[in-house]
Amino acid sequence: MVVYDLVRRYLKYKGYKLKHVMNITDVDDKTIRDSQKEGKSLKEFTEFYTEAFLNDLKTLNIEIAEIMPKATEEIDGMVELIEILLDKGIAYKTDSGDIYFSISKFKDYGKLALLDADNLKQNADARLDSSDEYEKDDVRDFALWKAYDEADGDVFWDTSLGKGRPGWHIECSVMSSKYLGQPFDIHIGGVDLIFPHHTNEIAQSEAAYEKKFCNYWLHNDHLLVNGEKMSKSLGNFYTLKDLLDKGYDAKAIRYELLSTHYRSKLDFREDNLKKIPDTLQKFYDFLDKLDSVNGEGHDVSKLVDRAKKDFEKAMDDDFNISGGLAAVFDLMNAVNKVMDKLSSKDAKAVKKAMEGFDSVLGVMEHEKLEIDSSIQALVNKREEARAAKDFKTADSIRDELKEKGIILEDTPNGVRWKKA
Repeated sequence: MVVYDLVRRYLKYKGYKLKHVMNITDVDDKTIRDSQKEGKSLKEFTEFYTEAFLNDLKTLNIEIAEIMPKATEEIDGMVELIEILLDKGIAYKTDSGDIYFSISKFKDYGKLALLDADNLKQNADARLDSSDEYEKDDVRDFALWKAYDEADGDVFWDTSLGKGRPGWHIECSVMSSKYLGQPFDIHIGGVDLIFPHHTNEIAQSEAAYEKKFCNYWLHNDHLLVNGEKMSKSLGNFYTLKDLLDKGYDAKAIRYELLSTHYRSKLDFREDNLKKIPDTLQKFYDFLDKLDSVNGEGHDVSKLVDRAKKDFEKAMDDDFNISGGLAAVFDLMNAVNKVMDKLSSKDAKAVKKAMEGFDSVLGVMEHEKLEIDSSIQALVNKREEARAAKDFKTADSIRDELKEKGIILEDTPNGVRWKKA
């Protein structure tokens, strides 16, 4: 989710008009099974988890897609697409009422995953569902429609295809093409979806409409935890709530997830997560300093222009986030060296650039903390002591403030403070 957010935010930063569809798959084998286990209706079960999912997106400052269709509300479109495939002889119906896509009828099957369709039967790594092999014309064929089974309970639709429900792959094809047309520009997902899910999406959509399904595919690599694949059996499985309950900051979690290139594996470690608040504090301190400059002026236009150029050059290169972040930190380091010379006009130029970068990163927004009157009185008293060269008293007050969580920084433009 953080990967797609980085992509959509950068496209907007570059001035593209964006129409983003993210479908909610609220009917499949797992949702039916687990809703029955909890004794809930499918709707009640999926709405609970959909709301939890959307709350997690909000917590991580992830922008919500413009369109979020639900599979259960798009059944008519799925039936229509399946009927097209049946009419073309690319899909077939079994005696039980299940409907399958015939892979042998689609010559380009497997092109996204660089698979040879003719050798899939011998491919030991291919994830094929052989549980219903006896009904299929070919073990490689995948389900478009599943006829009603008593195990489905009250989850079914009465359609021209018979009583049943759609397969997972057909849901995604229909919802993406309905709202974006075909071909649409970009399809994003994890590497684990390349085969069979995205491979099957391409096959059924292109076979039905005889035109390209999607122009570009972006697949992010796996998330590891302490060097191992995340799994409940290994005890290294975290939800966002788990991490928040441990006291980790949501922006720190977001930063950790976005700071590794999307095509590289991300090794998530709590030790790394503990260090990120210090990095975020550098952003906050830098932006706060820009709000309090009162120098005579220093031309920062070249620094700003270079930072923008370097940021965009990196991000234009397959969303090279490491290079993009380096450009931001380079600007901060260069400006910090001349901070005391900046006028408010200079500061506004730098801040505007930083706000542009953060429209992509989404981690710099923060509340500017205010100190209460008692703390301000101590700061003023220390300044008076320094002016009177009573450094013993000044140092004592500095130590007292530090114990209260206030750090003072003495600059040519006066004292600045920040929360420890």
